[in-house]
Amino acid sequence: MQSKLPHIGTSIFTVMSQLAVKHNAINLGQGFPDFPMSEALIDCVTEAMKAGGNQYAHTYGAPILRERLAEKINFLYQTTIQPETEITVTPGGTYAIFSAFSTIIQPGDEVIIFEPAYDSYIPNITFNGGIVVPIALEFPNYSIPWDKVKAAITKKTKAILVNTPHNPTGVVMTKEDMLQLQEIVLSNHLYLISDEVYEHLIYDDKKHESVLKYPELFARSFVCFSFGKTYHCTGWKLGYCVAPENLIKEYRKVHQFNAFSCDTPKQLGIAKHMLAKEAYLSLGNFYQAKRDYLRKLLANTPLKYIASSGSYFESYSYAGLSNESDQVFAQKLVKDFGVAVIPMSAFYHDGTDHKVIRLCFAKKEATLDAAAACLQKL
Repeated sequence: MQSKLPHIGTSIFTVMSQLAVKHNAINLGQGFPDFPMSEALIDCVTEAMKAGGNQYAHTYGAPILRERLAEKINFLYQTTIQPETEITVTPGGTYAIFSAFSTIIQPGDEVIIFEPAYDSYIPNITFNGGIVVPIALEFPNYSIPWDKVKAAITKKTKAILVNTPHNPTGVVMTKEDMLQLQEIVLSNHLYLISDEVYEHLIYDDKKHESVLKYPELFARSFVCFSFGKTYHCTGWKLGYCVAPENLIKEYRKVHQFNAFSCDTPKQLGIAKHMLAKEAYLSLGNFYQAKRDYLRKLLANTPLKYIASSGSYFESYSYAGLSNESDQVFAQKLVKDFGVAVIPMSAFYHDGTDHKVIRLCFAKKEATLDAAAACLQKL
């Protein structure tokens, strides 16, 4: 059999998590909370199940959930979205992004992405016959080199993918970034896939510049979100895509013959829980406290943080400690110091190595305390 993804191996998250289990290490690599999700949300889902909400949901998502999402978007971004024709609920944010690529890419189309990049993007593009055009964010601040973006556009360029807040760096796009992006997308008649799964995890008094705030840009965009990141339930694999009617119509053709529909009681439970706005409005302060706590714990180690203002990740440089590759250094941390992290080179197609590792701080303080105690021995 000829592989459709011949250059793709096992995910770095799986590799490092397996190493963590093998060596009984603390896992700060894979991005998931190790603390409980809301009891109130669990109760909402339980109520939905007991009330009989256990059969297929509408293929585009439970109507009440899409209505709640439209209300939330209007509340946050002062943008009117039609729940019937512009929102599709999906089995996770990664699925939402894959379906967007499947909707627009034809063989030979070029797609611009920014590296370091979440590891699903490149396989998503190549699986659908597209050609990846990677552009490196400028180290160490991970800013977007807009001049290089403009220079990379050709007649074959079909789309640009952006991710804000950014995984793995935690960088947050500014209003100036969005205006630059809008000018490039509109003037070149491109499509935009915007990964905004960490929309509520914003720190340092910054604001999330969602594509949904820019009507002209949204007109050519697929904007993807995740309930798992918002409600501490990554294992639920539930997300959604927002796009204008002409785009979502084609998107739904892909969706209906893939997942068809998503978990009904969870959709109904989330719809009810969304009435409590504080659950997502408080996330920024909640996670910033964890980020700052980890920074304080590691302040006297050789690891130096590279500032994150979003997501639940922060990267740390070990350049002052070792000249080893980040892959070797990360494995040593697991085997010799009992902490699993992700080497940042895994997020580059060519393995670019700046001697940087990514840590996840979406953990209980006890977990962060234990990990820091191990890293104090460096």
